[in-house]
Amino acid sequence: MKPTTSHWGAFSAEVGPDGGGGGGAPPPPPPPPDPAPSPLLGNLAAALDHPSRVARPAVRRGWLENGPGPDERRGRDEFVEVHWDDVLDRLAAELARVRTGHGNQAIFGGSYGWASAGRFHHAQSQLHRFLNTIGGFTSSRNSYSNGTSSVLLPHVVGDTHAVLRQASTWPTVAEHTELIVAFGGVPEKNVFVTPGGVTVHGTPGHLARLRARVALVSPLRDDLPSTVDARWYPIRPATDTALMLALAHTLVGEGLHDREFLDRYCVGYPEFEHYLRDKDPDWAAAITGIPAADIVALAREMAAHRTLITVTWSLQRTEHGEQPVWAGIALAAMLGQIGLPGGGFGHGYGSMGDVGDTGPEERVPHLPQGVNPVGEFIPVARIADLLLSPGAEYDYDGEVRRYPDTRLVYWAGGNPFHHHQDLNRLRRAFTRPDTVVVHEPHWTATARHADIVLPATTALEREDLGSGRRDTHLIAMHRIASPAGEARDDYAIFAALASRLGVGDAFTEGRTAREWLAHLYGGWRAEPAFERFWADGELRLPPGREHHTLFADFRADPVAHPLRTPSGRIEITSATIAGFGYPDCPGHPAWLPPTESGPLWLIANQPHTRLHSQLDAGDVSRAGKVAGRERIRLNPADAAARGITTGDVVRVFNTRGACLAGAVLDDALRPGVVQLPTGAWFDPVDDHASGPLCAHGNPNVLTADIPSSRLSQGCAGQHAAVDVELFTGPVPPVRALDPPLREGR
Repeated sequence: MKPTTSHWGAFSAEVGPDGGGGGGAPPPPPPPPDPAPSPLLGNLAAALDHPSRVARPAVRRGWLENGPGPDERRGRDEFVEVHWDDVLDRLAAELARVRTGHGNQAIFGGSYGWASAGRFHHAQSQLHRFLNTIGGFTSSRNSYSNGTSSVLLPHVVGDTHAVLRQASTWPTVAEHTELIVAFGGVPEKNVFVTPGGVTVHGTPGHLARLRARVALVSPLRDDLPSTVDARWYPIRPATDTALMLALAHTLVGEGLHDREFLDRYCVGYPEFEHYLRDKDPDWAAAITGIPAADIVALAREMAAHRTLITVTWSLQRTEHGEQPVWAGIALAAMLGQIGLPGGGFGHGYGSMGDVGDTGPEERVPHLPQGVNPVGEFIPVARIADLLLSPGAEYDYDGEVRRYPDTRLVYWAGGNPFHHHQDLNRLRRAFTRPDTVVVHEPHWTATARHADIVLPATTALEREDLGSGRRDTHLIAMHRIASPAGEARDDYAIFAALASRLGVGDAFTEGRTAREWLAHLYGGWRAEPAFERFWADGELRLPPGREHHTLFADFRADPVAHPLRTPSGRIEITSATIAGFGYPDCPGHPAWLPPTESGPLWLIANQPHTRLHSQLDAGDVSRAGKVAGRERIRLNPADAAARGITTGDVVRVFNTRGACLAGAVLDDALRPGVVQLPTGAWFDPVDDHASGPLCAHGNPNVLTADIPSSRLSQGCAGQHAAVDVELFTGPVPPVRALDPPLREGR
């Protein structure tokens, strides 16, 4: 048995006599220290040697025959398998052509960092190091997960890292908190995942031991484990800010707000209070669907107890996503409990496994990426705008920026046809560059929309160092399986390209992959030696703080420990943001209604059967399908009105697109709400009689590709207005897991 780790946890696996693991065997048990191993480990075995693996380098026929250039056939063309030397020669020549003719800013380095838990074979780091070595690239900034908050929080509390990575710890919450008001809930399905892995999953145990009562504010009852003492407030989607404003109005009207805290620790409160004058519970009840009496009672309960207000990352993945985060901070400030143990504000509990964790705050070994000489970047969720509108201006955090003219897209370690919105628009965008290059283990939709597809190894097919944020261990990731087909790791691919471009030594520094592991480890730890660590399989890291309260130092002395805002205090009203003049993000928290409406409101949240779209071919993910498609949950009343029963194939549609899904009836959803998780591999059917659709159930054919606001340009793809109908007639097969038609070489 050999150790390794993944984004959803560490485990051991048996290595076969040929150096490969048993691809079809059940997943091995995780190491003993983990009290709550992730069920997602069950996806690993079947996906390892699945027919969807990219076996050999492949080039799109149109690009191979006609050369680089925009092409409407991209995503619809067949592929031709070629030899490694041939494809690397062609790719090196294309990189040289683009750099010479258009400059390095014409290369977009796309990657999203989730390809591996390994710190050396981290696809994003490998790609960025390579592109930096050849002169740089246009990069992306922030993330789909919390990109809106990452721009907002520095203006309001001065620090993104503290809020997202140093939240009040779960033991502190368990000991001191009496009431948790959880906007978006605390979804347990998400806490099994952390970038780099979670060796010991502690959050499920902390949730089970909670003594606090929870006010669950969500359209979904299962956004909180059923074992937690909770009252459900089934709010209409995208109206959380209106509820927060009405709670704040009640605190003011009944004199329950902490004026001393607001005067000493905050700026801009009077302007906000003036805005609240007509935001009473009756006003909010009509918007949110929460009765006014319940709003008043909740506000009184919040003021009477040690209260923690939490906002999930999901709420800022919507249009005007800045507002619920900002309003949650303002509401917590009005209660005057920020910086007190068990009170205040939290952001991301239940959104990621390390939020509130007690693990060490120590950076583990990682591959240096170098310095990017190109200063151009885009907010990560604006990839389609970049490709469709070169030269166009856009607002971002007080700046007016311009999209560069992108000629080559290089993607390694990501699947934008999972996490981006309005996939039909993204398909049009992907026809615009001269060349699209993708490293992929599987034939995902992103690979199918590329020109050059290079087969990449999975984490089980190479050696690495693995550890997550706040993880308790560094794991020696031994190779468990032989590479599938002709797959190579990203480092080997980039080393070969760098050599062809005359910068091989600068990229590799003369080291093999194993020598890099020893080098990175040795620069981080002298003892135990690398050989000892590798043989042991793991290294336990020093423990972190069991008890920690967000902003405790600031509360103790705001002069000695000011926030990094212009005022040094919490900015309930931000003169900086107000000065930008953005109508979709004013200078204080505000109610800005969504711009679309429809018969049903779709929530496209994270799946419970996989991480994002990863390992959709795995056993756990496949077992979660209905009629071979992603499951959509409907309230029984909404289903009855449409003649839908559990197990039916339904068509989910709006003006942007349509998809097929398998219906499940569930009264854990508020009426008028449907839930279709993201991550089903996009499977477009362009010639169906009902119109273009995704046969597999990817909800991002329905979500809008619009920014949360001009401030952050963040992803606004959690919600969409849709309708659902029973699908009649022949049902198209799901082909997303079948390799695309391609010739042998």
